[in-house]
Amino acid sequence: MSTEPTLADRIEDALPQTQCTKCGYNGCRPYAEAIAAGDAAINQCPPGGAEGIERLSAVTGRKVIPLNPVHGLERPRAVAYIDESLCIGCTLCIQACPVDAIVGAAKLMHTIVPALCTGCDLCVAPCPVDCIVMYPVTETSGWAAWSQADADAARERHDFRAMRLQRDKAENDARLAEKAHAKLATVNAIDPADAASAAALERKRAIIAAAMERARLKKASENQ
Repeated sequence: MSTEPTLADRIEDALPQTQCTKCGYNGCRPYAEAIAAGDAAINQCPPGGAEGIERLSAVTGRKVIPLNPVHGLERPRAVAYIDESLCIGCTLCIQACPVDAIVGAAKLMHTIVPALCTGCDLCVAPCPVDCIVMYPVTETSGWAAWSQADADAARERHDFRAMRLQRDKAENDARLAEKAHAKLATVNAIDPADAASAAALERKRAIIAAAMERARLKKASENQ
C-alpha cells in the first residue's frame, strides 16, 4: 500500500543532503520538518543556494527570497583534506562526519574519501591539531556544483550511518543492562556474615538499582 509523501518529505527531496547544519537544524530532515511546520524560512540552506531556494519555493508555494547570510553564503563546492603528517588519529573527525566520508581508526592516520565528502566542513572544528582544511573543487556553486545523484547518495549514506549508530547504541545499552543484572544477581547471592556486611551489600544493591533505573528512564525518554 503506497503512502503519499508528506510536505516534509517533498521538502527534504528538494534539499542537497549535505547535512551541514548551516540552516540551524541538525541535518536536512529536521530542516525540512521545520519548514513544513512553518518554523523555518526557505532561505537557510547555503549549499542549495539560489536554485535551492527556488526549488523549495516550488514545493512550498512560498515566495522566492534571497539567501539569508546569517546561515552562510553560496560558495563553490569544497571537500575536506587531512594533512596526514599532522593527524594524531583521535577519530573526532570521523565521529563528526555525517556521511561516513572519513576512513581511519583510533591512533591511526585518517583520510577523506573526496567522492563521498559533501563539503559540510563539520570535521574541521573538532580537530584538535587543525590538520583539516576545505579545498574548493568547483568553480560553480549551489546545485550547479552538486547533482541530484550526489544528493541521493549522500542521503543514503547519512541514513545508513544514523541506523548504524542507533543499532550500536542499542547493542551497547543491552550489554550494560546485562552486566548490571549479572552484578545485581551476584550481590543478591552473597550471604552477609554480619550487620556491617549486610549494610555494605544493601548499599551496593541501591547503587546498582539506581543505575538501572536511570538507564530505564533514559531509554523511555528516547522512545517518546
